Amino acid sequence: MNKEEPKSEESVAETPKEEEPVAEAPKEEEPVAEAPKEEEPVAEAPKEEEPVAEAPKEEEPVAESPKEEEPVAESPKEEEPVAESPKEEEPVVDYLSNKLDEFRPGDTVVVNIKIKEGDRERIQAFQGNVIKGRFNKLSPPSVESTFTVRRISSGIGVERIFPYFSSIIDSLKVTRKGKVRQGKLYYLRGRTGKSARIKERR
Repeated sequence: MNKEEPKSEESVAETPKEEEPVAEAPKEEEPVAEAPKEEEPVAEAPKEEEPVAEAPKEEEPVAESPKEEEPVAESPKEEEPVAESPKEEEPVVDYLSNKLDEFRPGDTVVVNIKIKEGDRERIQAFQGNVIKGRFNKLSPPSVESTFTVRRISSGIGVERIFPYFSSIIDSLKVTRKGKVRQGKLYYLRGRTGKSARIKERR
């Protein structure tokens, strides 16, 4: 029995050998020390910022915008036909001078008007005093301008407004030149008889 006891002590002495794997625990911590290696891709983050530095390169086409403004400088070339507009006024003067005589406020005129009655066309004369407007071949009127002729019919004043470029005007003849000191003779509307007369210009 006593001899077997040393064997049991040997087994007891062998217990430290079983503790050796406990000493190997630090070896298992080695992968923990490898954690800094996994942080290396984090250090590569600045490399991803490089395309951000390329943003100024995208602004280069913006600097080319002045080149697109070059056709704007060509606009004066398009204004050249506008300078030719005085040449177009020559037929306008011929058109009016063939139909209208030169007149001024106070003149007595006869306006021949075209009137259509069904398929027929006739000319009616309207005679009266010019109370507004004038026509001079040296200074032709604008397209939208008009002149006014007033006459008294059966004791009632009648006024008609004619555009210079109206297609219903066949012709205009001056029968008497009046002497007035105003450009618009609206004061004739309130006068009748001798007070509405206009002196003749000689």
